[in-house]
Amino acid sequence: MPKRFVVAASEFPDSPCFPVGVDLAEALTEAARRLHETPTPDSTLDTAVRLAVDLVPGAEHAGISLIERDNRRRTLAWTDEIVLAAEDGHPAGDHRPYWQRLWTAPVVEVADSRGDESEDALAGLGLRSVLSLRLRADRRRLTVLTAYARKPRAFDEAALRIGRLFTAHVGIALEAATVREQLTEAMRTRDLIGQATGILMERLDIDAAGAFDSLVRASQRENVKLRDLARRIVDAHESPDAR
Repeated sequence: MPKRFVVAASEFPDSPCFPVGVDLAEALTEAARRLHETPTPDSTLDTAVRLAVDLVPGAEHAGISLIERDNRRRTLAWTDEIVLAAEDGHPAGDHRPYWQRLWTAPVVEVADSRGDESEDALAGLGLRSVLSLRLRADRRRLTVLTAYARKPRAFDEAALRIGRLFTAHVGIALEAATVREQLTEAMRTRDLIGQATGILMERLDIDAAGAFDSLVRASQRENVKLRDLARRIVDAHESPDAR
């Protein structure tokens, strides 16, 4: 299950606020820089929700969530608990929640949740306006960034435009962080398999090719991933009992 984040504003006293009238290009450049400084996908999500509140006009709270085709929704990062309550709530009866429309539209807005039967849960939390934007999409799931406000009709055309530009930056940064994490994991796996191969060479008095073949055969025989089997061999070799 993906890691979840709660980002309290007080934890970031140096967080930049983008004042009204600041040059949009400069603001987005600064946001992009901060996003690309994040080392992992998790920290990218963490930074994105915080920046969304600072950058999108009218936004008071923000969250990023994963929506599955079967309508399950899982929150990955959020600025405060009210977002978690809003995103984990389920609509009553036959009413379709606003975010289901994101399967066919890149942006969905709720101008005023009060009086909208499908959004009674939002109104009950005091969240009157919603701006939800797709970050990633495939046939099975969506990743979405959602901004919330307590005022009705809080998000105007400027908020929509900035929100779409911002999510484009978030999507690029998230992809870059994912690739970096995968490459790092691949290097760690390679080193781990190399250590296990060396241990087998010494233990079985065979060459590197023979040790690797032995590792692969054991992996297939035991139906265990090569990485996990290598970890088991290395851990056993390093344990005090093996010395």
